[in-house]
Amino acid sequence: MWRNIASNALTLLIVIVFLLGGVVIWGQREYTAEGPLTDAICVRVDRGATMSKVSAQLERDGAITNGAIYRIGADYTDKSSQLKAGAFLVPAGASMQQIADILTRGGASTCGTEVVYRVGVTRQEIQVRELDPATTRFVEIAAFDPKAEGVEPPAKFFEVVAAADTRYRLSLAEGVTSWQVMDALNAIEFLSGEIELPAEGTLAPDSYEFRRGDKRSDLIARMQAAQAALVAEAWANRVDDLPLQSPEELVILASIIEKETGVPEERRQVASVFVNRLKQGMRLQTDPTVIYGVTKGQGVLGRGLRQSELRGRTPWNTYVIDGLPPTPIANPGKASLMAAADPDTTDFIFFVADGTGGHAFAETLEEHNRNVAKWREIEAQRANQ
Repeated sequence: MWRNIASNALTLLIVIVFLLGGVVIWGQREYTAEGPLTDAICVRVDRGATMSKVSAQLERDGAITNGAIYRIGADYTDKSSQLKAGAFLVPAGASMQQIADILTRGGASTCGTEVVYRVGVTRQEIQVRELDPATTRFVEIAAFDPKAEGVEPPAKFFEVVAAADTRYRLSLAEGVTSWQVMDALNAIEFLSGEIELPAEGTLAPDSYEFRRGDKRSDLIARMQAAQAALVAEAWANRVDDLPLQSPEELVILASIIEKETGVPEERRQVASVFVNRLKQGMRLQTDPTVIYGVTKGQGVLGRGLRQSELRGRTPWNTYVIDGLPPTPIANPGKASLMAAADPDTTDFIFFVADGTGGHAFAETLEEHNRNVAKWREIEAQRANQ
């Protein structure tokens, strides 16, 4: 009798072990199998959240089929204690294992809301944007000009800034001045530290992510390092017989090209005009340098140049000085640096606006005067409309 009982117990134990093994294998498959999401979603993990709370949220959102399996899998792989606060993009079909990895790997948020401080040549703008998980593109939900008189930031801006997982970005347009960058950084209240005016031309126009409490000087250092690398690359790849003596002169010429180019495809043609003039000993005679002599890069002139300003002697007035001005007049981007290092091969020494945003180029004064006459007709027609 006891022998039968022992035999039955052993059989039952074996069955239980096999069943448990089957459950474990099933659980492992469920944990690593493709998930039920048909579209990407944004998952927010609050600071101090537990894996239990997150698994319940994932189950409600339809990202996982079984919260218990998700928690057990996360425990088994030692991820339960590694949750990171933030907003994270979970792609369609992500397995429980992949989701656990996404929510615990750390780093900047990959989803949710961001505030972009845009520094343009003529104005600043603050944008509040939110990632659309379906398209993985950011959609603008609010925007305002922080410099506009009487304009109050929208309530959404304060709501987003108050959130712990909001991302921040500073975006610099090609051709902004160092004073404009410094002015924008000083206006961001939750950055720290003071900065001196960076040398003109030393900041790379680009997009820079930052966090609350970051030092302004650290952001400037990143911009300077990026620009130094671009300048070194352009100088190393410059063409022969370029009338420039140093990388610093390359940046000066690139800044003029940046300010004179309305159509990106014309950069190398515009560059050829100035290079040809330098080679022939002609004055550059470009309005943006005169404007810089008036404003020193501190904001926009906001009006046309006066004849007294065109004739006035400043270090940047290329109507009265020979060669290049002593400093850049803006922060040029990579394309303008490369155009200065490798201009088109042309005989152009003149250009004037053609009414389309681009320029009409000319090799002779006679041809240039005809182009100017056409531009004056366009201006007159526009004035009468």
